[in-house]
Amino acid sequence: MLDYSSLGLKVGLELHQQLDTKHKLFCGCPTKLRDDEPDVKFLRRLRPTQSELGQVDEAALFEFKRGRRYLYESYDDSVCLVEMDEEPPHDVNQEALDIALEVALLLKAKPVDQVCVMRKVVIDGSNTTGFQRTLLVAIGGPEAVVEDEEGPVRIETICVEEDAARKMGELEDAVQYRLDRLGIPLVEVATAPEIKSPEQARRVALKIGRLLRATGKVKRGLGTIRQDLNVSIKDGARIEIKGVQDLDLLPKIIEFEVVRQLNLLKIAEELKRRGVTPSDLNYAFADVTELFRNTKSKVLLGGLRKGWRILAVKLPGFAGLVGREIQPGRRLGTELKDYAVFWGGVQGIFHTDELPGYGVSPEEVEALREELKAGELDAVVFTVAPLSKAEEALKAVVDRAKQAVQGVPEETRSANPDGTTKYSRPRPGAARMYPETDVRPITITEERLKKIKEALPELPEQKFKRFVEELKLNPELAEAMLRSKKLELFEKIVSQVKVPPVLVASTLEYTLKGLKREGFAVDTLSDEVLMELFKELEAGHMSKEAIPDVLKWLLSNPGLGVAEALRSLGLRLLALDELERIVESIVEDNKELLARKGERAVKPLIGEVMKHVRGRADGKIVSMLVSKAVENRLKKTSL
Repeated sequence: MLDYSSLGLKVGLELHQQLDTKHKLFCGCPTKLRDDEPDVKFLRRLRPTQSELGQVDEAALFEFKRGRRYLYESYDDSVCLVEMDEEPPHDVNQEALDIALEVALLLKAKPVDQVCVMRKVVIDGSNTTGFQRTLLVAIGGPEAVVEDEEGPVRIETICVEEDAARKMGELEDAVQYRLDRLGIPLVEVATAPEIKSPEQARRVALKIGRLLRATGKVKRGLGTIRQDLNVSIKDGARIEIKGVQDLDLLPKIIEFEVVRQLNLLKIAEELKRRGVTPSDLNYAFADVTELFRNTKSKVLLGGLRKGWRILAVKLPGFAGLVGREIQPGRRLGTELKDYAVFWGGVQGIFHTDELPGYGVSPEEVEALREELKAGELDAVVFTVAPLSKAEEALKAVVDRAKQAVQGVPEETRSANPDGTTKYSRPRPGAARMYPETDVRPITITEERLKKIKEALPELPEQKFKRFVEELKLNPELAEAMLRSKKLELFEKIVSQVKVPPVLVASTLEYTLKGLKREGFAVDTLSDEVLMELFKELEAGHMSKEAIPDVLKWLLSNPGLGVAEALRSLGLRLLALDELERIVESIVEDNKELLARKGERAVKPLIGEVMKHVRGRADGKIVSMLVSKAVENRLKKTSL
């Protein structure tokens, strides 16, 4: 069990939430994603620009050196020249700015007097311009904190920014992006690095996420919200982890990053004990192609057939450490590979800690070590690629090995689905930000803030209390509804339809999830159909027991309504006199049971009636009628 306090863990969160506005941040295009074939495709290369001080951001320079081209996909009717960077941005979307100000006021942050647009250099292809536009809307104050059982966490900044283009895949000579998402407004809430444990990070992210949803003006669903993390420990380094979409994965990601840094520090300590210094590592590459002419390794043979070369480099003192695990399923060798792949564009690397293996024989390993003059404590890394790529890849390996001697390098990493992370790029510096000259600053007036304050929504804590005390939801169901994508629909139904709130909540949260587990595409059910369901219930046209069967029918017959479902299934509610006749008939048919059990026959008789009328009668009414019929029968028998 890790003691995060003694390790000096510090975590900062950045939550990015798409806003549900009528149009994008700097143009009038809709904020809808498209799945149909694009109308236009065009190819671009991006280049870094200097800051006002003449500096070039290291992360931007890194992306440029990769030499990538970008293929952009666009639509004639929903993407305009602004997204294509063929036209200057329009004025800022005031609706998006108002939502961000609302979030700031809910978090008790201090709105700035004037909102200015900044450019943040990003040349990974996700923006056609080579930068992302960001607006600082508010800064944290003494009251801008997220309360938590492990201590308060301060809010530092609240920004509005434009979302990036969607990455659709990688072609042989280009990265493919779609421009439908580019420009959708995002609100970014950044905390101070005051989170002390993985679970606290999850709780804080959940609270901020709930508050964002409380506005009723944010998009819902996969990909509409993501978290970035800044993680550090004592003697380690500040690591930025990008693009976490699953809230429940946050604790594992933080835990695995702490484990990674601890293991890297142990490796650095061992290297120092062995007397290794960064100056011992150099770009002395050896062409060992001839050693592997007759190899049985499919990877190496495949490269040799293409005319590629096999280059190797010695890492003095690294034997046994390249293969050491630093995260579950990931080793120091995996880190070296990530650098080689990103900087050199190779397919991967081999290293002697994992050989012989992968078709490489013991004799080939021995010949390799002799060629590189590798001692017992030395490791050898090699790769097969075109010569220029192999050289760049091994340079990256050596650079990363030098960092391993010193400890944990600062870098940006991306999250894997299992909670581990991989190298993404160097951490950006201050040189990446500079003013946007095409968009006018916006003065935030007191009148504007007053209007927003007067319409602030109910806070999540207040909503939870109301759900429990007024709507009589149990705490577990109230908690589930606060997290549910159907929260807004739940409140709309409860406010417009006279049905028990508990029934509405359990249907939206539990019944639909149960049907999803059965394989039904519950996300295709529209809010209008679900509202109709409860209106039919309110009107007395169906029973609550019929809800699962009606929902299944609707999911199997898309486009049709609840009334059609009830007719098709024969589940329209029975008239009271007809139900009474059925009850009397079943009680009459079970006279022996009644004579034998007396009042204890009520329960099995209710079961018999429900078999006949399930979905067509309310269970409470059936129970009442059966109890009354049994009581009358027993009275007649006793006379």
